[in-house]
Amino acid sequence: MRYRAPTGFRLPDRRTATEFWVVRHGESTWNADGRYQGQTDVPLSHVGILQAAALAERLTGQHFDAVYTSDLARASQTAEVVAERLAGPPAVQAEPGLREIDVGELGGLVVTDIERRHPQYLRDLQADPWGTRRPGGESMADLFARCGETFERLRVRHAGGRVLVFTHGGVVRVAVGLALGGVPSHAWARLSVTNTSITRVLLGEEGGTLLGFNDDAHLEDLIQATEADDVLGQAP
Repeated sequence: MRYRAPTGFRLPDRRTATEFWVVRHGESTWNADGRYQGQTDVPLSHVGILQAAALAERLTGQHFDAVYTSDLARASQTAEVVAERLAGPPAVQAEPGLREIDVGELGGLVVTDIERRHPQYLRDLQADPWGTRRPGGESMADLFARCGETFERLRVRHAGGRVLVFTHGGVVRVAVGLALGGVPSHAWARLSVTNTSITRVLLGEEGGTLLGFNDDAHLEDLIQATEADDVLGQAP
């Protein structure tokens, strides 16, 4: 499909830009329990396995120049299920730079625990959702810097190609921010990212564009996917 920029603007040059298909992992056991996980290594739930299978069916026969995954189990398990159905099938390469935000002391907690143990953090988060660090962990600014470097490295490595990435809700938000040239700090919480949804961005040397966001059409016949998230949210 060809995309046209509005009059007076230019899209990234397809000859040198990289198109990323960025997929959030399937539902994990802690997503199902409503627990914040961050970089804790938690496996897929039964529903998450079904979601990955539905995505695999949708992407059957698709070609990508490379497939990368966060090295956390919930992402790598999703990647392995899908990669078997791709044209090739390609090898799945682990990339630690695609890990979710580090939530530090919030790992394993539910919302009521956080409200009781870390009330000052929640107040700080409301005032500054971009710069506030999770207790003992990262802020959204930290995540953007870390994952932005990873996407740039992959962009250069696969210039002109199409790359499939399996990662986490926070990292999907980073990809959107890179495509749009930034996202207002208070808008991050409004970017709902469903498990196994596809977000497509085109990133070039001088900027990017958002081609599609949170496409989860393959889940229509499954139990409604959780929208629990590790980043800002109202739910973990």
